[in-house]
Amino acid sequence: MTATTQTIEERRSSLKGAWWVTPLLIIFGLAAVFWLVNLVIGGQCDLKFCVPGTLGQALRGATPIAFAALTGVVCERSGIVNIGIEGQMLMAAMVAYAVNVFSFQSFQHMMSPEAAGNLSRFLAIIAGVISSMLLGYLLAVVSIRYKVDQVIGGTVINMLSLGITGYFYRQFLAENIPAGPGTFPILFPSLSNIPIIGPILFAQKPLTYVMLICVVLLNYMIFFTPWGLRLRSVGEHPRAADTLGINVFKTRYNAVVFGSIFAGLGGCWFTLEQVDVFNPQMTNGLGFIGLAAMIFGNWNPFGALAGALIFGLGNSITATVSIFRPDIPSQIPQMLPYILTIIVLTGVVGRSTPPAAENQPYEKQ
Repeated sequence: MTATTQTIEERRSSLKGAWWVTPLLIIFGLAAVFWLVNLVIGGQCDLKFCVPGTLGQALRGATPIAFAALTGVVCERSGIVNIGIEGQMLMAAMVAYAVNVFSFQSFQHMMSPEAAGNLSRFLAIIAGVISSMLLGYLLAVVSIRYKVDQVIGGTVINMLSLGITGYFYRQFLAENIPAGPGTFPILFPSLSNIPIIGPILFAQKPLTYVMLICVVLLNYMIFFTPWGLRLRSVGEHPRAADTLGINVFKTRYNAVVFGSIFAGLGGCWFTLEQVDVFNPQMTNGLGFIGLAAMIFGNWNPFGALAGALIFGLGNSITATVSIFRPDIPSQIPQMLPYILTIIVLTGVVGRSTPPAAENQPYEKQ
């Protein structure tokens, strides 16, 4: 057995031996959430309404985190570390908001307000995703062609986005903005009244369902298609992949640009589903939390979704506690999502196995 084959077999054995860790952590996390809800707000509201509402809000809050995690999964499976997800989401949020507002002003003179709103939001999503893909391409160029340290390259993307969005916000979006069409409506309003499951599954807006579909499709693409096999091969052993005729550079370029689509969708969530306004730094670190969810999920789309749901639960419980227990200082529940991040990473780091060639520039020989 060669050294390379032995290394692969060792990695497979370690993954099989730790299969139970993620489900155990999820069960423990859900039990802790229900215990916390009962303890903190059990005497203040009916749990038949509080718990489904909290879980529904958790699914909404998990949407941008899951999109960020999916971006990380695709990029790092190819061997490229993308720290710039936060900046990509922020840029997409601003571009989507601007296109949504100003295109609506043009379309409403030609069609009904409802049709103009739907068209403007559709164009806003496309524009937001394209802006994220452009930043992803920039990261790919500096990381693959110029072999800049990938962490530094991602940090530059974040700083660039912060500067550009801040400038355009002050110049064009801070005041005298015309009324826009608003955010997406709830997709299944009639079904949201179903007891228990209605507020959880059906009181959601379109991008949440898009996120769930993307998780399923991306998992299939990565683990059950030739494209996914090539993606994983250049992230695990690019030299062997190159020997077999796989273009390592092209595969990594495509992975970073394709993965940036999810970051763009996550950024659009902020200004097309959460609120109908753009504020500087409104992503509030969720791109980095998405990377934590990716690590928690062991670079797997379904695992990343589980991690995102845990962090979404932290945010939703923060809101629930703030509403039903105003006597608790607001700073305490606001710390919960970040405390969860620390706890989860403390329990997962060391058990998760990143792609072997991650953050390693490839030199073709």
